[in-house]
Amino acid sequence: MLIEGMALLWLLLPLAALSGWWAARHSMKAAASEGQQGIHPEYFKGLNFVLNEQPDKAIEVFIKMLEVDSETVETHLALGNLFRRRGEVDRAIRIHQNLIARPTLDREQRAMALLELGMDYMSSGLLDRAEGLFKELVETGLHSIQALSELLEIYQQEKDWDNAVSTARKMELTSGKSLNPVIAQFYCEQASNELSRGDIKLVKDCIRRALNMDPKCVRASLIEAEVAVNAGRLKQALKAYKRVEMQDPEYIPEVIQPMLECYRNLDKLDEFMDFLRKIIHKHGGITPLLMLSELIKEQSNEEEAVKYISIELRKRPTVKGVDRLIEYAMNKVDGEAKDSLSMIKDLTGKLLEEHAMYKCVHCGFDAKFLHWQCPGCKSWNTVKPVHGVEGE
Repeated sequence: MLIEGMALLWLLLPLAALSGWWAARHSMKAAASEGQQGIHPEYFKGLNFVLNEQPDKAIEVFIKMLEVDSETVETHLALGNLFRRRGEVDRAIRIHQNLIARPTLDREQRAMALLELGMDYMSSGLLDRAEGLFKELVETGLHSIQALSELLEIYQQEKDWDNAVSTARKMELTSGKSLNPVIAQFYCEQASNELSRGDIKLVKDCIRRALNMDPKCVRASLIEAEVAVNAGRLKQALKAYKRVEMQDPEYIPEVIQPMLECYRNLDKLDEFMDFLRKIIHKHGGITPLLMLSELIKEQSNEEEAVKYISIELRKRPTVKGVDRLIEYAMNKVDGEAKDSLSMIKDLTGKLLEEHAMYKCVHCGFDAKFLHWQCPGCKSWNTVKPVHGVEGE
């Protein structure tokens, strides 16, 4: 902590020196007129604290040296921002509160100080206080886009989806940019909440709103299909699952297993196999390929499944495919050959275990499970199944 404090001080020394020079220039005109170079006495006091390894006291001195007026507001803002970035939020709050209390600030300067203080409160987890300041900024019309963006972040953290929707719509009007895909996700969050409560009418209403906002919202289709399955409406569920191909084919792996269950209960596995063949031909992907190979094994025999998967793996080799092929091969051998295959399968299994199955296309965050909001960058609908040798 001491080392960090000293490092900060070396950043502040030029700032303090400049402030001391400026203060001396304005408060010691008489001495300056006689050819003397005045330096603020507090500057030497601060230096003394530095030399005595008392960084906290030195920083306090340098802060006090920066008298708030129209020429030092930017310096205060920069200093507060620096403290916040260093994690010293209490100091940042004190600086920005001190700024706002000054009656000499103009409208723009006060708005900037309010924005910085709101971000201080956000960093310290005081979301209610931050919300109040950002709302005040929105009303003034200054820095409103950033204030709305911070409000949107607060409502997402609090899972207040009604306010998130209304704030996103205000942002659209202010910025001129569409947030429809994000708003659709907010409606999906509401749908998931209502589904857990059992209010199917509200769930359907939220799904409808989500698809109106973003017709390509895969998540809305998955929730719609789940509702249909729970109600025993399997054909309706399949319709929703099949819609995913048109919305975003990268999410096709997410619907393969639930579609199998629907087709099996409808006693229409042949129809499902035809669907899988079309998907594999058009989009590829190891998940539909493995599903089709299992159904070939079930409907015909294992040899046909091995033959099929071997041909397809030559076109698109993947670790998952090799792992399944080894599994089939192990069923036909014994002794040392089986032990060798078992060892290889352990290796492919570990590769699959350690490798992330999903990745955020925005920030690169790796995940084992599908997240509709990236835990890394907080973007919506950017975490997708990994493709390639170790993925789909």
